[in-house]
Formats: sequence, structure tokens, C-alpha cells
Amino acid sequence: MRSRTAEWFECKIRYEKVMEDGLQKRVSENYVVDALSFSEAEKRIIEEMSHFISGQFDVIDIKKASYKEIFFADSDSADKWYKAKLKFVTIDEKTAKEKTTAVNYLVQAGSFNGAVKNIEEVMGGTMIDYVIATVTETLLMDVYEVKS
Repeated sequence: MRSRTAEWFECKIRYEKVMEDGLQKRVSENYVVDALSFSEAEKRIIEEMSHFISGQFDVIDIKKASYKEIFFADSDSADKWYKAKLKFVTIDEKTAKEKTTAVNYLVQAGSFNGAVKNIEEVMGGTMIDYVIATVTETLLMDVYEVKS
């Protein structure tokens, strides 16, 4: 399990896909790319998808992701992406009151229980008090990082 913090963009593409029955169907798929700007995100998703899609495809939407950090699984069976909202509890030093801050993460796992386990594995190594508020399966197909 590893985590990566970056500026992430969700990109939606549309193309003609050959289905299992041999017919072509127009589909939309969502991906995440690591980029510094919207134009770089568009360039990156076009480069990545041109390896997998023969023919024309359109980038129909790009938006900044609501998460800054992604937890990547080491297992090949981890083929789904889950959006997790964690709530962190901190104490305000001036007022001595508890403050709750919600943070979104993207987690790779093979199942819902696997996503929770992966969150606990990464967050277990920290000293921060947290609560898993929600874990929701996404429609994301894949995540593309900048290769260093």
C-alpha cells in the first residue's frame, strides 16, 4: 500500500467501444490524471488513452478532483476505486473545543471491505484521530500518475 499526494483531475472521455456481442456502442468513461493545470490534464489523458483506443475519442469533461491524496493497492485484484471521506478530530488550542475536519481520499481496492482495510492500513501509521464517515464505489476506470 502506498499513497500519493498531487493535483488530481477527473477526466471523462467518450468513444465508440466494441461490446462483447460485437456491436459498437458509444460509451463514456471516467479517469483520473496527475497534472498541474486543465490543459495539462487534457494533454495527459489524450496521451494515455491513445495507447488503448483505436479510433477517435473526445474529452468531454475535466474537473479538479475533490481529493489530493490517493491510496494505491499492491494487489492485482484491486480493480475498483472508492471515494472515502475521513473526519479528523483536532482540539482548538484557543477555545479548547473539538473541531472536526472532513477530507476526501481515493482508495484502490477489490471490494468495499478491502477499501476500509486499506484506509486503516495507511492511517494506522499516523497519530491522528479519525473516523471513516463514508466509503463509496466510484465509476473511475483508472488513475494515471506522472512517471518520474
